[in-house]
Amino acid sequence: MSTTTDFLIIGGGVIGLNLALEARRRHPGSRVTLIEKEQHCGYHASGRNSGVLHAGFYYTADSLKARFTRDGNQRLTTYCEERGLRIRRCGKLVVAKDESEIAGLEELHRRGQRNGVELHEITEKEAHAIEPRVKTCRKALWSPTTSSVDPREVVNSIVDDVRHAGVELLTDTAFVSLNGQDIVTTRGRLSAGYVINAAGLQADQVARVFGFSADFRILPFKGLYLYSHESDQLRTNIYPVPDLGNPFLGVHYTITVDGKVKIGPTAVPAFWREHYNGLENFGLREFAEVIGREFGMFVRNDFGFRQLAMRELQKYSKGKMVRLASDLIEDAPPAKPISWGKPGIRAQLVNIRTRKLEMDFRYEGDRRSFHVLNAVSPAFTCSMPFCEFLFDQIERTQLAA
Repeated sequence: MSTTTDFLIIGGGVIGLNLALEARRRHPGSRVTLIEKEQHCGYHASGRNSGVLHAGFYYTADSLKARFTRDGNQRLTTYCEERGLRIRRCGKLVVAKDESEIAGLEELHRRGQRNGVELHEITEKEAHAIEPRVKTCRKALWSPTTSSVDPREVVNSIVDDVRHAGVELLTDTAFVSLNGQDIVTTRGRLSAGYVINAAGLQADQVARVFGFSADFRILPFKGLYLYSHESDQLRTNIYPVPDLGNPFLGVHYTITVDGKVKIGPTAVPAFWREHYNGLENFGLREFAEVIGREFGMFVRNDFGFRQLAMRELQKYSKGKMVRLASDLIEDAPPAKPISWGKPGIRAQLVNIRTRKLEMDFRYEGDRRSFHVLNAVSPAFTCSMPFCEFLFDQIERTQLAA
């Protein structure tokens, strides 16, 4: 382990890895070090996400998500094809359950047009031609550029790129604290010219050490999918019209890169940041902090948190998940032939001053450090152009200092 570095990136998810690559591209003579507390990169959200490359029509045109999803989809699609990584270009149907959801469908279509995304408003008959089992009211949206990849394959390929670029990649190395000008890790001290925090679930905690994230905290939500053991049951991804007032897309059908169908995800409030299974990664102090914040939100019903929590907790039932999915297709699978997949945790940022969820990407920084605080879905899709943008902000901040 080197004792000095020009750029230190904290976090080996898809954002941290792409930021490390961008540092090397822009400063080829510099020393770039990335530390990851797990034994391999992409252990958390980057390796546990749905694997969907989103098209970019959910987001308002003034958002960073809208700005980078379309281009990120194109970039990652090309990347996978050039590297020989698996990709299933299966598209997506967004369907309306009844007349009350038609307005939401039309709003998504308008957003897609404003964002320059290829998106088609189609009839119910045309939707059935794409997927004979689909259920929709009068019309649907067809997104031909939505596709599925294996997120672990993509992360592993980018890790190879990072090593090839000459980045010092240190796994099993966690950020501990800041001591004067030194960064203290579990493997010793580092003197870093510039620190970039892409720590995901821990990003707010790291940022607070540097004096940032005063108004923001990570609120973890557990995402679970039910997996079918059979392949090629559906031709395309099928999603409902989401509640555009929150960042969750509702229970939907996703086709994995190998043709398996999964139903989900949940968005169950987790009790600590890495609350995957049982008491794994339990810490009393963090538990008290997170559960205390969630209890306050439940009592006040911030952003409809009470209804959200009650609704999502019901989804621990396979039967409930299948019943919700039955609104989207005919002959939804029974609960028995499907099983729960590996859980993921969404590192959702909440503004503790306004008591609202952050809907867009969020970052803060100064001449010494930069902190990516909210890099939730579709950050995986956006990662390449988003990290170029983030590095523009880093360089602007350094020049202004």
